[in-house]
Parts: sequence; structure tokens; C-alpha cells
Amino acid sequence: MISRSRLRAAFLTSAMGAVIGFAPLAAMAAEEAALVLKGGRVHTPAGVEQAIAVDARGQIMAIGDDAVIAPAIGAATKIIELNGRTVMPGLHDMHVHSLSAGIESRNCNFAPDATVETVLKAVADCAKTRKEGEWIVGGYWNEPALGEKPTRAHLDSVAPNNPVVLRDTSGHNRWVNSKALELAGYAKDTPNPEDGIIERDANGEPTGMLLERAGYLVDRLVPAPNNEELAAALKWSLNEMLSYGITSFTEASAGSERGEAELAAWAEAADSGVLKQRAQLCLNWHPAEAAASDALLAHRNRYARDKVSPNCVKLFLDGVPTEGHTAAMLEPYADADPKAHDHAGTHGMLLIEQDELTALVKRFDAMGLKVKMHAAGDGSVRAALNAIEAARQANGFGGTLHDVAHSNLVKPEDMARAKAMGATFDVSPYLFAPAPINESIMTAVGPDRANQSWPVRALIDTGALVIPGSDWPVIPSVNPWIGIETMVTREVEGGSAEKFAAAGAVTLEEAIDLYTIRASRGKGLSNLTGSLEVGKAADMIVVEKDPFEVPLRDVHATKVDQTIIGGEIAYSR
Repeated sequence: MISRSRLRAAFLTSAMGAVIGFAPLAAMAAEEAALVLKGGRVHTPAGVEQAIAVDARGQIMAIGDDAVIAPAIGAATKIIELNGRTVMPGLHDMHVHSLSAGIESRNCNFAPDATVETVLKAVADCAKTRKEGEWIVGGYWNEPALGEKPTRAHLDSVAPNNPVVLRDTSGHNRWVNSKALELAGYAKDTPNPEDGIIERDANGEPTGMLLERAGYLVDRLVPAPNNEELAAALKWSLNEMLSYGITSFTEASAGSERGEAELAAWAEAADSGVLKQRAQLCLNWHPAEAAASDALLAHRNRYARDKVSPNCVKLFLDGVPTEGHTAAMLEPYADADPKAHDHAGTHGMLLIEQDELTALVKRFDAMGLKVKMHAAGDGSVRAALNAIEAARQANGFGGTLHDVAHSNLVKPEDMARAKAMGATFDVSPYLFAPAPINESIMTAVGPDRANQSWPVRALIDTGALVIPGSDWPVIPSVNPWIGIETMVTREVEGGSAEKFAAAGAVTLEEAIDLYTIRASRGKGLSNLTGSLEVGKAADMIVVEKDPFEVPLRDVHATKVDQTIIGGEIAYSR
């Protein structure tokens, strides 16, 4: 993207467009365009033009004013009359859980600001549609919004005969009932699983609150969807993303619960033509399941396709910096008991210790794999950067960029390290606005640290590559236009009196850059996508109104009329 002033400046004359612009007329005359969009505003790195032409291979063959493009139009050319509408590069979501979103779209769901009463009504309604003993799965709750401490007794009161598991807004913690605890084998004398906590009452009995891996182990008791259900869930999510202009994305936790069945669903979606976008898959790797994780990695290329790249590994280094204290922090949590001697309770948990993490990142880097590390606390961010730095020293720089995902809290001295080692900060702009989860962060780490959350402005200023990811369905919508607006305003979409961590705000031009060219660099695709230039793939979107020309607090409502990938119209509103 370019600056607002340049966008408003006159671009090039038609004659200049023919000479220096985007394709010589003689070359255009030799080949008829398969698709032409004309009569609008086409955003390019050099300015704004009227029209764009795409060849039969799905590549951009010319950009200019309508007169420059006219010779490329032939009898078989499909023409889209823009009538003043805007064409932009397709958007990238660099951290999404689309398959989970499709599956969870049929679950017992409620808004993240739901009170205990609202959650219990939703669970009671769901229980009426389930047989006795059938699982009720849903989310996403947030403890401050609930209004009281959630316990198994709450859920027992409305669904005593069904196991219930509800995810929180971070996706890292679970609220379950007695039936679910029983099926999991969690009792008074059950030890905490590795990298997880079973919260207990004063008598040592499980309360129904499960943190990190303690909750994930309960998830695995829920019957897995069959192949047809996986396919339907994926199709729904892919179409949802297309409707918002997402032409490329990174699936952040592939194979997490269903192993190769998930990878097979991706391959089938590509083979059948359901998958239109360019998808990168990050395969989960967990130390407690090293053998199974390695087996999944070993078989990854069975499922590689032109649109599916299973070339990334996902590691979870910590949780979230909320009341549960599961994010790894360098200093104690503000609300921690100063007399406590429990390091996990005061500083959070680093789920993979530094030496093991460093060895893993070195190994995966040497294999040519991208590593995406969930790191929310400043302690885990530092551990991730240490591991990337060690991998560069051991292996040299091979071109693969490794991601520090979420990066809620980052020390200034660590921000300055990333550029030199080719580390990327994967941020979550949908969580930048005032919201219940940010109230939790404020309480847990204190206002001074909370106001430095997601320091996108400071991260960009270091020269490091910063990329955006929705984390959908942890957040309720995959709409990237919400992320673009709130990255700039630090308010709820549409505007609010309150802001959250306003010092991290960026400009609209920078926000759109993150979703286009910067994200494509993060995936290693900037030679192909991320901007509209001759020779690149025609991955682009047609929007009803130019987001640079509408009021800033209307950007979230941007309507995508067409999503085009490789010259193919993948979605029309």
C-alpha cells in the first residue's frame, strides 16, 4: 500500500502508462485478456489507476487507465465494470483456526461478554437438543464478564446428565461440569498433568476449571467429527473467509486433535476445488506426544497440493496473561500473592523449557520448516527469540521466517532483536479494542504493562516484520476489516469512548500493508501476491467503497463484492 497523499495524487498520464506503466501495448496485443476490471480505482504500489487485465494463466498482464487496457479486451474476455468501485490486493490472515471454526459453528456458543446466567441459559437450551450422555461443547466465556467464579456446580445445575466443556476467550482454559470431570478421571487425588492445572477448592476437589493441557485432555474425549463433517466444516469456513476478501491464510494448529484426518480434509478440499485460497498449514508439535507429532510431520507432504503447504510447525510456549497466570512473564503478575512461593502462580508457565525449545527450533529450521510459536507473555517471547537466534547461528539464514505468535507483551530490548534474526511478530489485532479479555489482562499484569499490550507501533518502528492474524474462532468473527480498523483506533469497531493500549496504534496505510504485502512476505509469497503488479498472481478483491476514502470508524463495515484468486472469481456477493 502507499500513503494517503500518494493515493490521492494523480497517477500517470495514459501515455506514460503505456511507456513505463505496466505492459507494452505490443505485448498486450499478442494476448487477449481472460479477465478485465475497468472503470474504478485500482490500488498499486505506484498509485491508483482505473483498470487491470488478467491473462489466462491467472497473472496480471497490464494495469493502467481504461484506454491503456482496451487493446487487451477480446471477444472471450470477461469484463467486470467497476462503476467506481475499488480493487485491492487480496488479504492474508496469518493466524486462523478455520477448521475448528467450522466445527464450532455448530456448537453451544455465546458472546464473550456473556454473564453466568447467559451461559447457563445457552447450555440449558443445548441440553434440550442432546441425548443423555451426549457431549455439550461450546464457548467462549471470559471470567470478568461472568460476574462470578465459574464452577462445575453451575453447569451441573442445567446439564447434570451430559458432559459439558466450555472454552474461554483465549482458547486455553476450560470450564467443565462434574460429568466431564468424571469421564476424564479427574478427582481429588488426580495429579496435575504435565503443562496443565486442575484447579481445586479448599478441600482439594476439582472446581471445574481446567487450565492449559488439563483442558485439552478433556477435549479429546469429545467424539471426533467424521470425514463428511470435517469436509462440511472446512467448506463453510473457507467460504466465510472468501466473503471478507481473504485470499491466503495460515492455519495455525493443523492436526491438533484429529491427526492425519485433518490433513486429508485439506487435501480433499484442494483436490475437489473447494479450497480456493492459498493455505499454509502449521502442524502442532507437543513434547508430551513427540512420537505422534513426528509421525505427522514425516507424512506431511502426502497432503501437499498447489494450494496446500504443510510446511510449518506450531509450538505452544505458554498460555495467556489473564487471571489464570498461564502466560510466562519475566516479572511477577501484578495480582499475584507476594508471599507465594509457586513460580507458576506468580510468573506463569513456560511450557517448553529453553534448552528443549532451542533444540526443536534448530531441528525444524534445518528441515526447512517454518516455526510458529504461541508466545503471549514477555518471558515466552524472549524464549522464542532466543531459540530463533540459536537456530540462525547453527544453520545460517535459509530464508524461512519464524513467527512469534500473539506477542501480547514484549520487552523493548527484545523488540530490537527480531529484525536481525529474521523473526516475525504475529499479532492479533482483533483483540486490540476494549474487551473482557483485556480487562483480565489489566487485572493480571497491572495497568502499566497492560497499556503496552500488542505494541504494534513500536514493533514496526524497529524494522521487524509484523503480520496480522485473527485467531478465529477464539474471536467471534474472521472479518479482517475489523482488525484493520481496530489496529488504527484501538477502539471497538465503529468507535468507542474507551481505547485499549492506544500507544500501539498504527496508520490505516500501515494496517492494510500488514494484511497485504507484509503478510505475503511472512509466507514467502511476496513474489506472487501481496500487491497488484504485472507478473504477479491476480489475487485481488473488489470492494464497494474505498477504505481509504470512508470515515475511519466505518472501515470495519467494508463490503467485498468479489474475491478473485489467480484470476478466478472465487466469491461474489
